[in-house]
Amino acid sequence: MVTLAELIAIAAFFEGNRVQAFPSFGVERRGAPIESYVRISDREVVRHDQIKNPDYLIILDETLLVNSDLYRGLDKGDIVLVNSCRTDDELARSFSIYPDASILGFNATSIGLRYIGKPIINTAILGAFSSSTELISFNSVKKALKEKFSGEILDKNTIMALEAFNIFSKKKLKTAKVCPIKLIKVSEDEKVNIIS
Repeated sequence: MVTLAELIAIAAFFEGNRVQAFPSFGVERRGAPIESYVRISDREVVRHDQIKNPDYLIILDETLLVNSDLYRGLDKGDIVLVNSCRTDDELARSFSIYPDASILGFNATSIGLRYIGKPIINTAILGAFSSSTELISFNSVKKALKEKFSGEILDKNTIMALEAFNIFSKKKLKTAKVCPIKLIKVSEDEKVNIIS
């Protein structure tokens, strides 16, 4: 998850933005939820605290959906991306008190298993985030991946990101009339909260 936050920040940097990415580990025990934060701005990022009102929330483990603290700060137009086998409608029930947030899910784990043989999902989520938010281009995603990986690992991660990107491109076409994704102008206060 820390890697995902770094990749989002690197890709946003390649878009010409100023960025900040940092983790918050909370209770240090194996299996404990970890949060990572990303701030993306067209100006210098001066805040260095945890994000309380994310515009984008990424949940890497759907078993965390029972923790309503994860949803704190969601507002109209916010986008929640969940690694899950459940449909968007099923996931939306978990967020029923936030009817104006866009809840988007897909099975990133299956992509990781197919290409890497392990449930590693960072780059699949990165591709889905790029496509669903249009905050970062896929070209910038590829550049960010080249900063972190090389050789066969780079190739596999690029394919995983592209597959997820394409899934969400098709999903947007199917749901455009039903639940359009609201794009939000990037400013210092807009950010991404990633929870695993």
